[in-house]
Amino acid sequence: MKPRVLVTEPLAEEGLQLLRAHADVDSHMGLSNKELVEHIPGFEGLIVRSQTRVDGQVIRAGKKLQVIGRAGVGVDNIDVEEATRRGIVVVNAATANTIAAAEHTIALMLALCRHIPQAHALLREGVWKRSHLMGVEVRGKTLGIMGLGNVGSAVARRGIGLEMNVIGYDPYVSEEYARRLQVKLVPLEELLRTADFISLHLPLSEETRGVIGAREMSLMKPQVRIINTARGGLIDEAALFQSLEEGRVAGAAIDVFAVEPAQDNVLLKSDKVIVTPHIAASTEEAQATVSVDIVEQVVAVLQGRPARYAVNAPFIPADLIPVLGPFVPLSQAVGRLAFQLSEGHMEALHLKYEGEVANYDPSPLRTAALGGLLEKVSEERVNIVNADMVARKRGLRIIEEKGGAEEPYPSLLTVQVITSAGKTLVAGTVIRGESHIVRVNEFWLDIVPTGGYFLFCDHLDRPGLIGAVGNITGRADINIHSMQLFRLQPRGKALMVLGLDAPLPEEQKKELLALPDIQTVKLVKL
Repeated sequence: MKPRVLVTEPLAEEGLQLLRAHADVDSHMGLSNKELVEHIPGFEGLIVRSQTRVDGQVIRAGKKLQVIGRAGVGVDNIDVEEATRRGIVVVNAATANTIAAAEHTIALMLALCRHIPQAHALLREGVWKRSHLMGVEVRGKTLGIMGLGNVGSAVARRGIGLEMNVIGYDPYVSEEYARRLQVKLVPLEELLRTADFISLHLPLSEETRGVIGAREMSLMKPQVRIINTARGGLIDEAALFQSLEEGRVAGAAIDVFAVEPAQDNVLLKSDKVIVTPHIAASTEEAQATVSVDIVEQVVAVLQGRPARYAVNAPFIPADLIPVLGPFVPLSQAVGRLAFQLSEGHMEALHLKYEGEVANYDPSPLRTAALGGLLEKVSEERVNIVNADMVARKRGLRIIEEKGGAEEPYPSLLTVQVITSAGKTLVAGTVIRGESHIVRVNEFWLDIVPTGGYFLFCDHLDRPGLIGAVGNITGRADINIHSMQLFRLQPRGKALMVLGLDAPLPEEQKKELLALPDIQTVKLVKL
């Protein structure tokens, strides 16, 4: 009997034909959340786009669900954590709409420069006015690209073709990759201050939400023009409207919004904004590619094969799950911590497997470590099939090594991130099925990454320092739930790790750095 797949949003015919060859397909467009909960129990697969919300209630109702396919890049509308808990694979089409999105970005930029929508509207009304439609050229201007993933890189190539000076902000690609792309990597503040055009190509995450706000716009040139075809939540829309009204930003072209449909959005009130209704990926070619891409993956999962762009889990053979399974979340945690502690542009990743874990194929662990390392900065979700490809695209060299057991641990996984600023080493093991971080650089320690915030402070060991740090966190009303202190020798180099109930504000981090003998302060979330 064929598996049943529910499709809740339009899918190109090329994909539907392929899906019908392998599954019984039911298409129900525009289902409410309640209706979806009622429909989903009888289906093994679900395919959605951006409008259907696949929340925990829907996932829990899908007793037979094996796979959820998102016909597009993002998975913001899917509760990936709940799907993971229930063993449901979530897949997306990570690269299928790259060219469409890049071309739409360039189209918006050129339309913004030459006032094309305004000129069209005036002439359709019989008004022949030219004097106030004076445009600007892009040749010789500086295009600043925030995020050099698939779409950002494609926009960079097209910007260079238009004879623009292209600069980029993306700490998670290597200098060598940027050089091949003919893009100069710069710090975010330099990009904001120097770019004539700023194009956003970042994934939406807790770290990137509101990345362009009032402060960032205050640093920009008054003649700057902002283009966003990535995610609506990246820009503080009220702050952008205010900056446009006050003349601190010359114009904006926006395809995505914090809340969609965006019929009441404040940006619709500004004559300096060109808006389109989330159509960057809406080309015939892209939709056909997305459709076939997502169907191939859904079918693969239903047939017990790995998918190319699995969002939430690397593939591990069933017989090795009891052995390697616990090391997957450990690998993610180690990669995640190494990413948050490192600085500079990534160049290489050195993975070392020691002890019992070294006896098995390390691919799932490499995949999970890369996933933790890149999860906040890549629009592609890393999995067993594409891990090496994603790393290669970003210019990351992967070095792997196996060795004997490191006492007292039967198995040890070590990740060393090599960047333009130096090296950051994090190691971990599994104890009674639970992940433990046991080393950070020179320091051996024991942290259980079960969620929450941790403050890492490199310092010189001296009397009174712990009290001074506690005084600052106390005045900020931040509770310390755990503290560990490690030193190489008395009065020598040391590491303090504080478990916090809430994130420490930037102001207090600056106070900590101002304390004598405090060298670095890093707030991480595990």
